[in-house]
Order: sequence, then structure tokens, then C-alpha cells
Amino acid sequence: AYHMAVGLTPAIIADESHASSRFAERCALRKALIERRRGLSAEDCVRFSIRICELLQADFPEFSGMRVAFCWPFKQEPDLRPLVESWLRAGKKGFTALLPVVIDEYRALAFRAWSPGTVMLADRYGIPAPAAGEFLIPEVMLIPVNGFDAAGYRIGYGGGYFDRTLASVSPRPLAVGVGFELARLESICPEPHDQRLDVMVTEAGVFRPSR
Repeated sequence: AYHMAVGLTPAIIADESHASSRFAERCALRKALIERRRGLSAEDCVRFSIRICELLQADFPEFSGMRVAFCWPFKQEPDLRPLVESWLRAGKKGFTALLPVVIDEYRALAFRAWSPGTVMLADRYGIPAPAAGEFLIPEVMLIPVNGFDAAGYRIGYGGGYFDRTLASVSPRPLAVGVGFELARLESICPEPHDQRLDVMVTEAGVFRPSR
């Protein structure tokens, strides 16, 4: 009676209940995926990270001359810093390594240049980010995943930062997912706001999304 009094029809109530259930299911899945990754041994984490770096270097040599955003490894995500540092040492014209900066909880990410000597500050999530510098637009984004599927959709941490960024930056950067094979799912059951990756790289290989 209360719902009807405030103008909610049974269909709307059902939709709200379904959305709430989907949210809870995705939260539980995200937690399970993170725990699965954090269960990797330190040796496997390093070994898989090295393989992902090798694949990126071999399959995408053009990245060494582009503005490439990557993420500081968090909760045993693949560590791409050795690859990024090798690109920095190569000094190819046009290359800039970028790290994301959280400006606001509901805005797209901004990006600042990074090198091993950059002064860093922990953001609201405890992840190091460059403390100062102009904001630059990436041409490539190496995006960590907690889960991914063959259609090119990913599960992150639920903040929507990368989805908002990919949807708003023009021209859209090349979106390259990076993660361990244990994060592969049959489907993440994407929602309308989910942005599709252009390619996915794990220790098992380089995968293009199926259409």
C-alpha cells in the first residue's frame, strides 16, 4: 500500500528488486574474484606479470611511442611497471607513461605523467598517484580487471571510473584489459554503462572480443 501511495507500480517495484539483486550478485562476484587472485602465490603473480609484459611488448610495439596510461598494481594485479620503465628508458619520441588520478568520485579519471622519480601521494583508495603535474589525455589505457569475458566486458571495483572515462574521452583511447587468466568468466552479464574492451591480455595470450 505504501508503494502504491507514492506512485510506484508493481512493475517498478519488481524492477527495483531485480536491480538490487543484480547489484548484490555483482558485489559478491567481485569479492570472490579478488580473493581468487589474492590467493595466487607471489611467484605465480610475478611470473604471470612478466608474461603479460612480454606479450604487450611483442604484440603492441607501437605503444612505446604513445601516451600510455597504466595502473599501479593493487591487490596483486599484474605489475606492468617493468614494461613501462623499459619504454621510458628507450626514450622513443611520443612516449609518455601516465597514471590515473581520481578527481571526484563521480567524474572521469584524469591522468598525469609518471616516471620512477615522480613524487607520489596515496589517493582515497590508498593507491599511489602523481602528486602534481598537468593533466594529459592517454592514447592507450592498460586497464586492470577483476573479471572479464569473451565479449570484452570487465568487472572492476565498482566505482565506474574507467567506464566513465572511456565514455567521455574523445578520441576514445584504445582500451586494453590486463589480468590473469583466472579472472575469465563465461559472461559478466554487462549493464548498459559497461564499456567494452578493445583487446584483453592475460598470461595465456592476447584476445580480441567476440562480437
